[in-house]
Amino acid sequence: MNKKLDHIENWIFDLDNTLYPADVEFFDQIVKKMNGFVSRYLSLESEAALHLQKEYLAEYGTTLSGMMAVHGMDPAAFLDYVHDVDLKFLKPNPTLRENIAALPGRKFIYTNGSKGHARNVATHLNLFDLFDGHFGIEDGDYVPKPKRAPYETFLKVFDIDSTKSAFFEDNLRNLKVPKDMGMATILVTSNEDWSHEPEAARPAGADSKADFVDYITDDLAGWLGENT
Repeated sequence: MNKKLDHIENWIFDLDNTLYPADVEFFDQIVKKMNGFVSRYLSLESEAALHLQKEYLAEYGTTLSGMMAVHGMDPAAFLDYVHDVDLKFLKPNPTLRENIAALPGRKFIYTNGSKGHARNVATHLNLFDLFDGHFGIEDGDYVPKPKRAPYETFLKVFDIDSTKSAFFEDNLRNLKVPKDMGMATILVTSNEDWSHEPEAARPAGADSKADFVDYITDDLAGWLGENT
């Protein structure tokens, strides 16, 4: 057990590319479905829709937030459509299940995706039953990480003491607020370029040594086994 983590009572995990290794084939489904939805909704060619998505990602944090802010889009149909994906690319990891189950205290999923997406993916990975709660984009009034407000809502909903919590996330920029709140922060990295983000919005790599990241790993199951 890592003595620096002895105080942790709440273990908070992002979902996509965190509770499973980043998989380009899986995430490409979501990217393509977002592009198709935006293209049809705004009557744009695919390339123009993709360019707009990148702009919204950089300015608003997610394509969804940009579409809501600029075009007044109802989020429900968008979320249902883009998260209706084939899960066959994702493989359950028995070691990860064992190590999450062994964590002392409570466990949570906090995603910028929908609650339904979190339930579907985590159930497919044979992990969902291990968690004490899951928090989706709709629970934060559709305000995404890395904005501070939804983190505060998340903590309030589950009565979590941030100073006794650890946050696992694959997106570097989403760890700054947790660190500012007093959480231990763990960046889960991958060599896969799943993000399709513009350079200005893309999180820095694992070698950035950001001062708000306490630990970096490319093997979540292994890290949990060694540190908890």
